[in-house]
Amino acid sequence: MLKMLERLKEYLPSIVLLTAILLVGIKIASQVREIVPAGGKGIKAETENWGLGFGGEGAQPTGNASAAALKEYDAYYVGDAGEKVIYLTFDCGYENGNTEAILDALKKHNAPATFFVVGHFLESAPEMVKRMVEDGHNVGNHTYHHPDMSKISDQAAFQKEMDDVATLFNQVTGTQLSPYYRPPQGKYAASNLQMAKDLGYATFFWSLAYVDWNVDAQPSHEEALEKLTTRIHPGAIVLLHNTSKTNGEILDELLSKWEEMGYRFGRLEEVCGK
Repeated sequence: MLKMLERLKEYLPSIVLLTAILLVGIKIASQVREIVPAGGKGIKAETENWGLGFGGEGAQPTGNASAAALKEYDAYYVGDAGEKVIYLTFDCGYENGNTEAILDALKKHNAPATFFVVGHFLESAPEMVKRMVEDGHNVGNHTYHHPDMSKISDQAAFQKEMDDVATLFNQVTGTQLSPYYRPPQGKYAASNLQMAKDLGYATFFWSLAYVDWNVDAQPSHEEALEKLTTRIHPGAIVLLHNTSKTNGEILDELLSKWEEMGYRFGRLEEVCGK
């Protein structure tokens, strides 16, 4: 027994050290684990592509991350499930002749929208941006150069992408950019969302979109209307692209169909409160 006690005494410092390391590891793990609310998905540290899982017709889809987890970062992908409201958003990479028709349809239906613009659009289509403001729409930040922002770890570099859009928008319109941000390509990570939040932005993903971005393979009117009416749901944040010829041609009819289904068109501030 005496020999066992002596041997235990010999190894005691190592045991204490290992115990301390284990406790520190547990504490660190608890601090960096995903934010996972009951029944939801958390935000991962590594880059993810925003994606959706659809259920029944008229039901809100599930996202890569839950609405509750996203809200920790002032980020959103869907609104209230209890109200038949649609939030229209358009990503604007460049102007190819469809934005005017989109704006005309929105004006006809008195439907507000948010246009997420990049630097090139501000540079090449300032008159369209001015009309967006004059028509009462919001203009949000889609970054200046459309990079994978989740890969940018330097706060100053991240902020420059955002600030350059806000500065040029102010020069073009004389007004302030809306504090709404959409990550290019829907790529995100916890650090990316936190940096946007620290800059005062609410991040917006989407709960309904379709393949409208390929200008060389545009969907037919029938295909577009079928997808956008059967998958619409209360609180939908709809992503459309201004470069889509189909969108420019069907938007008036699409808005009418949604109205006939009992929906109204809301503003993103109803979702994020700013």
